[in-house]
Amino acid sequence: MSDTAQRSAGTLGPAGGPPAARNGFGSFLRRGGATFLQQREASVFVIAILLVLYFGFISSAHTHFFSKLNLDNISQATAPTAIIAIGEVFLLVCGEIDLSVGFAWALSPFLMLYFITDYHIPVILAMVLAVACGLIIGWINGFVTIRLRVPSFITTLGTSFVLYGFLLTTSQAQAKNIPPEAVGLGHWFGTFAWSEIIWCVVLVVIFHIILTRTRWGLHTIAAGGNLLGASEAGIKVGRVKIGNFMIASTLGMLAGILEAFRNSSIDPSAGQYEVMFYAVAAAVIGGTALAGGSGTVLGAFLGMLVLAILQDGFNLLGISSNPYLIILGIAILLAMVANSYLTRLRRAGMT
Repeated sequence: MSDTAQRSAGTLGPAGGPPAARNGFGSFLRRGGATFLQQREASVFVIAILLVLYFGFISSAHTHFFSKLNLDNISQATAPTAIIAIGEVFLLVCGEIDLSVGFAWALSPFLMLYFITDYHIPVILAMVLAVACGLIIGWINGFVTIRLRVPSFITTLGTSFVLYGFLLTTSQAQAKNIPPEAVGLGHWFGTFAWSEIIWCVVLVVIFHIILTRTRWGLHTIAAGGNLLGASEAGIKVGRVKIGNFMIASTLGMLAGILEAFRNSSIDPSAGQYEVMFYAVAAAVIGGTALAGGSGTVLGAFLGMLVLAILQDGFNLLGISSNPYLIILGIAILLAMVANSYLTRLRRAGMT
């Protein structure tokens, strides 16, 4: 049979190939594209790629975007805040927030210093104890919020002042040097240019799996999506929320130690509200709903990456940092509008 006859019979496509194979590949691409677009991280991932291409194209030879030094800067701007954004995602998903995590960030390296110099505790154990203090801070935040029924915004606002006051009192508001005993470990905890981003990526993968693939993540989402329904289903909502407060504070303590090693100093003015607000902004831009019930750890990481790329790109182009704040505010508003719209579509069964 000739090619023309076969095309007329439907056994040969216009290009001479089997139509089933071409249709199957096209269908595969359509399904893949539809699946990708349904992911909460899709839009912020596309934005990150476009920003990389844009700044990579327009950057000059003297300030090349893809230089090792510049990529180091982006990774170091992304990693520590993305780490605490992980904890904020878990809290936002279950309907809470932690304003004190930036002060846990500032306090943790001082606790490490005190354990080493005042109590002569071995360096590794001192670091573990400093990070573990985040469990205590988070438990207090959770207990006051859940058991005493104080809104988490107020609880963690109060905790912020307590932690900062304790920090300033014990340190005399003076910056300190990393203890000599701990300097040798700094290569693994922030001194090496890529150590922070390695810690960050590992934690993002772990907590992404926890949120999306484990019972704890399911209960966290249920607690934020339908508190009454979750309680009636037998989920111990209070325990889940307290646990997430503990996760957030502990990650804040870890990020603080990583940053202290990177900067080779311990500064009482580090962290505070700025990193907390950036972490929340990254979570929202990445697809986490402030109203609770949905969120993504991977999206928060990508959201922080977008913010870091924007700030770095502005610096490369010699643009003032002031417009960056305008863009950040607009991005948060657009992300919130998009999240609200997508939530309504999902509830209506249209996505």
